[in-house]
Amino acid sequence: MTTADRLPRAERRRNTEQRILAAARASFAQHGFERTTIRAIAAAAQVDPALVMQYFGSKQALFERAARIAPSEPLTGGPAQVTELLLSTLGMKVADLPETSLAMLRSMLTHPEATEAARAILDRQVEQISAAIPAEDARLRAALVIATMVGVTISHQLLGLSALHDVSPDQLADLLRPSFRALTGSHGEESGDRSQESGEERV
Repeated sequence: MTTADRLPRAERRRNTEQRILAAARASFAQHGFERTTIRAIAAAAQVDPALVMQYFGSKQALFERAARIAPSEPLTGGPAQVTELLLSTLGMKVADLPETSLAMLRSMLTHPEATEAARAILDRQVEQISAAIPAEDARLRAALVIATMVGVTISHQLLGLSALHDVSPDQLADLLRPSFRALTGSHGEESGDRSQESGEERV
C-alpha cells in the first residue's frame, strides 16, 4: 500500500482535484478554452478522463474553477499612489503572469463566458481606479488606463511582441508613468510610496 493509499478518502479526493485543476490551468493558459481537451487535462493529471467529468461535470465548469481570479482588493491612496500601484502591477504581469490570468486572457477573445468574466473583472477595476481620479470623466480615464494595461499584457504574454521581450518592469514603468499620471491627474503630486504592494490578481 502506497502513502497516497493510506490517506483519508476525502484528502485523496482533494489531492486529485488539485492535480486536475493545476493541469487545467496550465492547458487553458497555453492553449485557451477551445483547444484544450478533457482528455489532455486528464493525461497531464494522470487520471481517467471520466474522473475529470465526475469531479467537475463539464469543460465549462472546469474552466470556471481553473481560471477563477481572486476578488480585487480595494485600491487605496490618492492618484499618485494608485498610479504607482498600477505601474507595479503591470510590471508583475510582464515578469510573471499567474496561470489563472493567462488562461482568462487567452480564452476571453474566443469564449463568451471568459469574455463576460474578464469584462466584469475589468469593470470593477475601472470603478476602483476612477474613485481615485479627481475629474468629471474619471471613468473614461480609468478605462483608458486599464485598456493600456490589458494591451501591454496581451502584446507581451500572448503575442510575444519582440520589442517587449526584454523590457524590464522599471523601464516599462518609467515610459508609461507620464501618460498614467496625466490620466489619473497626479501631475503635481509626489509619487508617494512606490513600494506599495498589491495582493490582487488583475487580468
